[in-house]
Amino acid sequence: MVRADRIREKDRCMKVSTLSLLFTVVLLACLVSEGHGWFSSVRRKVRQGARFAKGAARGARDMYRGYSDMRKANWKNSDKYFHARANHDAARHGPGGRWAARVISNARENWQSGVSGRGHEDTRADQEANRWGRNGGDPNRYRPKNLPDQYMKVSTLSLLLTVVILACLVSEGHGWFSRSASRGVSRGVRRGAKFVKGAALGARDMYRGYKDMRDANWKNSDKYFHARANHDAARHGPGGRWAAKVISDARENWQSGVSGRGHEDTRADQEANRWGRNGGDPNKYRPAGLPSRY
Repeated sequence: MVRADRIREKDRCMKVSTLSLLFTVVLLACLVSEGHGWFSSVRRKVRQGARFAKGAARGARDMYRGYSDMRKANWKNSDKYFHARANHDAARHGPGGRWAARVISNARENWQSGVSGRGHEDTRADQEANRWGRNGGDPNRYRPKNLPDQYMKVSTLSLLLTVVILACLVSEGHGWFSRSASRGVSRGVRRGAKFVKGAALGARDMYRGYKDMRDANWKNSDKYFHARANHDAARHGPGGRWAAKVISDARENWQSGVSGRGHEDTRADQEANRWGRNGGDPNKYRPAGLPSRY
């Protein structure tokens, strides 16, 4: 009995070692057949391979995140948007990310047309959205009307906030630089630095409010988070108030012009923004049952 167990254990070890050997041989064969001059520049090839693998892993992660968000949103006619967004995000990670996006998209569409029963036309439209995002196109081209803001790309929002703040500092901030000459450069620079610091802290509070609104995903809570974000940002002085106003206006302009929400909703949002920015208690807009951590 003991002898039989030892034989079985030996066979199992041989199977594992054989599989490992097979995998190693296949890997080396691929490196030799596709790497061409690999042995002449080992370090460079290894670095390239590592970058490719890292990009592919990150691209696969972004593809999964897009699929997960699509399922969670469960929003009518949103699939093309999430396809384009996932491919767009994955492709940012270079050749590996683009490769992963293409392979995963093709596998999913092959399954969809062959197993799920959806038609060829739907598969073609999905692949068009996949290619659009993978080639750097704006995923918002496919964004359906009224899709919740929580599915807006955070990186896009962060870029928007940064660009808006820098642009407005350059275009509107020249006044305090010119006045500082007559009042003393040192005092003017300190005032300017204080303003910029307040604007940065205010932008941080605005982003935190937006992130909390996304995380909470609570019905009728958007006005509360608008008021709270503006209230928190305005605590940082003129710079914070300025950042809150610029960011709120930019968001509402986007909302009314791109997302398809109506003028009345934009007006109500701006009322909440001003209420918080002017020192009003954000709890005026707090919906019943919203968890206390918010």
